[in-house]
Amino acid sequence: MEAVGISDRARHRPDQMSGGEQQRVAIARALATHPVLVLADEPTANLDTENGRQIMEIMVRLNQETSTTFIFATHDPRVVAFARRMVELRDGRISSDSLHT
Repeated sequence: MEAVGISDRARHRPDQMSGGEQQRVAIARALATHPVLVLADEPTANLDTENGRQIMEIMVRLNQETSTTFIFATHDPRVVAFARRMVELRDGRISSDSLHT
C-alpha cells in the first residue's frame, strides 16, 4: 500500500474510499506476490482525468523500480500515451505494433 500511496487508508473499507483509492488497492493487491507481469484491463475506467493520470504514473514508476511489466487493454488514448509499446488489435489480429519513445 505504501508503494501506491495509500498506507493511511489501510483500515478503511472500500465504500469509504474514492474510486482512485480503490484502483490503488487493486494495484497493491496485484503486486503483493511480486509478479513479473501484471495484466490491466481498462486500468483507468471510471476514474476522472487526475486519478487516471496518477494511477498510470504509479504503474510507470513501479515498472521502473521493480521491473514489473504492465500490459494494458484499453481504448483510452490517455493510457496509451504512457505506453512504451503499443500493439493494436483489429478483429482478433495484430494490425500494428509500434514502440513509443
